[in-house]
Amino acid sequence: MSTLPTTHHKTVPDATDYKGHPAQSSKTGGWSASAMILGGEIMERLTTLGIAVNLVTYLTGTMHLGNATSANVVTNFVGTSFMLCLLGGFLADTFLGRYLTIAIFATVQATGVTILTISTIIKSLHPPKCNIESAQPCERASSMQLMVLYLALYITALGTGGVKSSVSGFGSDQFDDTNKGEKKQMIKFFNWFYFFVSIGSLAATTILVYIQDNQGREWGYGICACAIVFALVVFLSGTSTYRFRTLLGSPLTQFAVVFVAAWRKRHLELPSDSSLLFNEEYISNETHMTKKQRLPHSKQFRFLDKAAIKESGGITDTRKWYLTTLTDVEEVKLVIRMLPIWATTIMFWTIHAQMTTFSVSQATTMDRHIGKSFQIPAASMTVFLIGSILLTVPFYDRFIVPVARKVLKNPQGLRPLQRVGVGLVFSVLSMVVAALVEIKRLRFAQTHGLVNNPEAKIPMTVFWLAPQFFFVGFGEAFMYMGQLDFFLRECPKGMKTISTGLFLSTLSLGFFFSSILVTIVNNLTGHEKPWLADNLNQGKLYDFYWVLAILSAINVMIYFVCAKWYVYKETRLAEEGIELEEQPDATFHA
Repeated sequence: MSTLPTTHHKTVPDATDYKGHPAQSSKTGGWSASAMILGGEIMERLTTLGIAVNLVTYLTGTMHLGNATSANVVTNFVGTSFMLCLLGGFLADTFLGRYLTIAIFATVQATGVTILTISTIIKSLHPPKCNIESAQPCERASSMQLMVLYLALYITALGTGGVKSSVSGFGSDQFDDTNKGEKKQMIKFFNWFYFFVSIGSLAATTILVYIQDNQGREWGYGICACAIVFALVVFLSGTSTYRFRTLLGSPLTQFAVVFVAAWRKRHLELPSDSSLLFNEEYISNETHMTKKQRLPHSKQFRFLDKAAIKESGGITDTRKWYLTTLTDVEEVKLVIRMLPIWATTIMFWTIHAQMTTFSVSQATTMDRHIGKSFQIPAASMTVFLIGSILLTVPFYDRFIVPVARKVLKNPQGLRPLQRVGVGLVFSVLSMVVAALVEIKRLRFAQTHGLVNNPEAKIPMTVFWLAPQFFFVGFGEAFMYMGQLDFFLRECPKGMKTISTGLFLSTLSLGFFFSSILVTIVNNLTGHEKPWLADNLNQGKLYDFYWVLAILSAINVMIYFVCAKWYVYKETRLAEEGIELEEQPDATFHA
């Protein structure tokens, strides 16, 4: 048999098959492998969004928690899910690899959803239904009932975080980015990934929410449990076709090494010439050598340069926590420069959190009928948000990009930070509109004498809420594209986990900040005339929306200052005469 290399037997660099042998390009990866990941992603998104988007109505209607408490439970649950992506990413990069991380955490997620389903079936795990004719208030869920609910939610959040951290990256692993043909396929994969995410989201906010509201939560959450188990089975069935990448270690370790080494040598003086600092073109990682792109030395955060001081005698050369390269130091500096932009994008997701909490609560008090018989589930109003995203993306590509290219002379159209700025402006508009609509809703309630009747439906169509969902959706399309493009392109090459982690952490912190604001507002406005009353008709939700609009407007101004101060990496490299290495195209794959 001939031993000459052929295309048929070509292997993929730094990749193995499930047996640990070099991965053959003809037998592993590609669309046959990524199809399993895409199919499972529909079910995963159906599950996570199917729980989150309609959770506030379950907490208020079944568990009899107040509006403010319910909103905080939802935002804390979603925030924890995204924050745990950092843990999942660290484990995937350092110990488990993406495949095992997805398999393990999908199992954890399925366990959490199963417990949630069981809690809706067993009557003792939720309070009895309210008796409308009785003067007694509804019985609030007991501590034991809430403990089971929180256990189910946070086990689900743990699983969700682990899966989200690795699923898109594992999908990209199935394509060889050193091969031009496969690199184009990788870009198509990311587009299809976002498409399938959108399909799962639409199914969750329409079909699944309708089943939850009309057939019962046990059916809705039962479908979620079956969906995630099915996703796991589909994912595992593709094991023999996957490509497995070599573990490179977590970039978080690099950050820790730089800071620890700089602190240990804090008493040393920096040399006047940066060329005297330790630097190497290659770094070793047990089984292979990885080339790092050199970055120009910067004068900011010079304390960190001490990590690259090579002490006399060469004693520290082999001690990892004593010495690091100047390139590693500059990569850490580069990420630190991104933090002001990172911080000022958090507020958008605080606004976004209202669409799954108080906006859904508003919808429950309004007329949701289409015709005489069909009633829209309150949580299905999120369809307007998802729909506006799907409309904005092609509109941006077809119309805004060509115009922006001519006006701004930029081939990308709007630059990443410009897109983020547009998204932030839309978030301000959404809260202004939300406040005005809430004022109108309360006037309807007062006019029809329904202020003291939280169960009655105000004769005002729920479609008055559509504009606030639209504005947040428009904003998310620009924000999502801009953030992801910014973090992917500006992070050092090889820090895909950090770039995705920075993006997802803004979502997480935005939801957590929403919980903090709700708690503060509740404490300040007291129990006599609370803004966020259990009966929205007696509260002042519009004032809460005004506060969010003001905070968001202030945040926009701070953001514009930070964006003007920021210098893009490609600009810095061009000034130094260094060619920028090609980065992956930024698409919707977080």
